[in-house]
Amino acid sequence: MFSLPVRPSALLPCLPRSRSLLLHRHFLAGTRTLHSSFGPHFQTLNPSIRKPNPSTEKLSPSILSRTGITVTCNHYNSWQSPRRYTHSTTAMEQLQKQVEGLNLNAITEFPNCYPDVNPLDVYRAHLANVLTEVTGVDKNIIYPALSWTQSLDKGDLVLAAPALRLPKGGPKPDQIVQDWAAKFPENDPLFEKPHVHSYFMSFFFKGTPLVNSILPTILQKGKTFGTNPSLGLKDPKEPSAGRKKIIVEFSSPNIAKPFHAGHLRSTIIGGFLGNLYEGAGWDVTRINYLGDWGKQYGLLALAFEKFGDEKALEQDPINHLFQLYVRINTEMTEEKEQIAKRKEAGEDVTEVEANSLDEQARRYFKKMTDRDEKALAMWKKFRDLSIVRYKQTYARLNIHFDEYSGESQVSEADMADIGKQLEEKKISKEDNGAQLIDFSELVPGKEGKRLEKPLVRKRDGTALYLTRDISELLARHAKYNFDKMIYVVASAQDLHLKQLFKIIELLGHKDIADKCQHINFGLVLGMSTRKGTVKFLDDILRDVADKMHETMRKNEDKYNQVENPEAVADVLGISSVMVQDMTGKRINNYTFNMDQMTSFEGDTGPYLQYAHARVCSIKRKAGLSDEEIASADFSLLTEAHAVNIVRLLAQWPDVFSNTLRTLEPTTVLAYLFKMTHALSSSYDVLRIMGSEPAVLKARMALYEAAHIVLGNGMRLLGLSPVERM
Repeated sequence: MFSLPVRPSALLPCLPRSRSLLLHRHFLAGTRTLHSSFGPHFQTLNPSIRKPNPSTEKLSPSILSRTGITVTCNHYNSWQSPRRYTHSTTAMEQLQKQVEGLNLNAITEFPNCYPDVNPLDVYRAHLANVLTEVTGVDKNIIYPALSWTQSLDKGDLVLAAPALRLPKGGPKPDQIVQDWAAKFPENDPLFEKPHVHSYFMSFFFKGTPLVNSILPTILQKGKTFGTNPSLGLKDPKEPSAGRKKIIVEFSSPNIAKPFHAGHLRSTIIGGFLGNLYEGAGWDVTRINYLGDWGKQYGLLALAFEKFGDEKALEQDPINHLFQLYVRINTEMTEEKEQIAKRKEAGEDVTEVEANSLDEQARRYFKKMTDRDEKALAMWKKFRDLSIVRYKQTYARLNIHFDEYSGESQVSEADMADIGKQLEEKKISKEDNGAQLIDFSELVPGKEGKRLEKPLVRKRDGTALYLTRDISELLARHAKYNFDKMIYVVASAQDLHLKQLFKIIELLGHKDIADKCQHINFGLVLGMSTRKGTVKFLDDILRDVADKMHETMRKNEDKYNQVENPEAVADVLGISSVMVQDMTGKRINNYTFNMDQMTSFEGDTGPYLQYAHARVCSIKRKAGLSDEEIASADFSLLTEAHAVNIVRLLAQWPDVFSNTLRTLEPTTVLAYLFKMTHALSSSYDVLRIMGSEPAVLKARMALYEAAHIVLGNGMRLLGLSPVERM
């Protein structure tokens, strides 16, 4: 049974283009190819197809006219001259050259069709036109119904008859599909005859035109191949209108505390999302909303006054402050226990409580909120030193932020104003001196009950985290006027974010609430020691780097060739951690397993890095320049292994678009592993060394294209591809 994944472009907003932009580069047809280029497998699937004789056979004008293209010269000669790639040649031109005199004078615009960045949109558009003639169904219905198959042995594209909105009462879909397949042109320039299973038609690309269009496109676009900047335009018809704005809030550690693994997932996922939207042309602002305010900072200031060391603070601020916080917090806990015992014994503890560490911390924080210069100076020093240290960790993870915000940046006046609005609009109500929101009275049905009754202000007038978030969200919209904002926060905060968005809506800002999205994720298990203490990220990264360094040393020859083995080991260790985190769906919990993540066996970070390093090694051994690779004769790549790799490489722009819909790193990761497995299996078949010069050059072009796509995917995920290991 064939699966029916929805084609990603069909799920994205419709982004039409002007006809003038498409005139020179839209879909076309008019080439034929060696059926044997797909190898014995394809001959088995359809042994009746034979190689045409270019000297005697003509390409029927009626076939080409099905695509809406007028052909002034229909003599088929694509077998006779090799396709040479130059940097000024587009994939569209490569396809166009395969039929002499091709004239694109009839253009049909399809939604989400970007032939300038995704060559396979040309194939889909061509196939939709052909199938319109075969089926009588509107091509604009057919185009979005064409989807990828699950694996190459099932074809490249699949179409399900029920997806075409067929009239009721007619023939059964499986019978209709048989009829359509029989009517499909025998000599279509881009596709083999379709294969039928139940009510599905699957289509295989012909190898030579695919290779001749995909490889030059990848080599030409390089690091931009797969991305689509048009998706981020406010008005695709008017690029001067600018790009859409997105805010991504992620990571958000607490100041003066080490970066522990609990922040790891938010950081990795948020960094990936920022890269993804940038690739889609959005104007991205990355915000780190720090936990940098509250009574705990009063307690930390007391600890520094009692036990602090200026030299230790400068050398390692976060660990020193954390040790101080643990020490003072332990003392405070013991003090509270003693006070409780004395209360039970009937003693008067009023004076003791008034001078307790807890009360001293509260008074210190009150100084901070009253903008006491000395208190704020100490807090600012802690904050600034912590950010410097965090930036070092972020740099190792290929993460950067445009803004370091935080709870401290939300003014008391703004929160007071929000509280007033909530009361005036009868959203909040008093409850024993506090202010709360009873959603069951505001939102009908089960949704209101599920949102519960959150507090927005304590009895003593202190604003709560929810109130602060309301103020911050409205302030961000006023500052950035964003089109979308994403909160990358653990699933434990699902209710909090739902409450936040609903309150924004109740305040009369439904337009802002609709722009917000919570990207949640599950827990990392196994991150604590046997004593229950948390493992910190820097310690984890050091441990995995040490393990990867130890593995590298086992091959002394290769180890000696690596310029900076310690740095490479660090990159491999970070890749291990990140790939394990991204392997499953975000919402799933996973168990941290160092042995598994650092293995070169299976789908791991080290394996992915090894795949990249190996293809880099092949290029070094080949000794060809980029110019020499660019001049390769791609028509020499006729082996099934070669064509299958190109079929996978061709999917990358669709994978990128699909990831923009799923927002799941595993969408990219699963594709990269599938592609690298195919690449690995080809090395014994598509040898470089010892091959004829022309064949060597063509195969190196294939491997260089794979290198580009692999590197692009890894960088999108936030990984740093290594060239030697």
